[in-house]
Amino acid sequence: MTKPDYPPLKTLSTGLPCRCPRCGEGPLLEGYLTIRDACPACGLDYGFAEPADGPAFFGMSLVGVVGMALFMWFEFSVHPPVWVHMVVTMPLLALACLGVLRPLKGWLVAEQYVHKAAPPEFSSVGKHGEGSKWR
Repeated sequence: MTKPDYPPLKTLSTGLPCRCPRCGEGPLLEGYLTIRDACPACGLDYGFAEPADGPAFFGMSLVGVVGMALFMWFEFSVHPPVWVHMVVTMPLLALACLGVLRPLKGWLVAEQYVHKAAPPEFSSVGKHGEGSKWR
């Protein structure tokens, strides 16, 4: 029995809806941000997937730039009191940051799969550590 051949899929079309980067069928996440152990559809082991703080960084950057532009437009055109920003603007920014986390996490995992990301492996080249004459 041979393994099925999976054609390469676009990272945006599988990552943003949080689907498996290999088959595009199975869900990538369980819960809100927890990566599954494996794809239920094709069996791909998600052990390679570790986006770390990437989704939070890109999400805050994206929402920060767009949100600040909208915040300044709102401030200069309407001139609301400060309490309006605390009640309206701040919760909208927080919800926007939370809203982009899942799609960005799925996209980064899909990019890791396509580019065959692996944990770094380091070895001593003899200048320090095991190869040094100073022990």
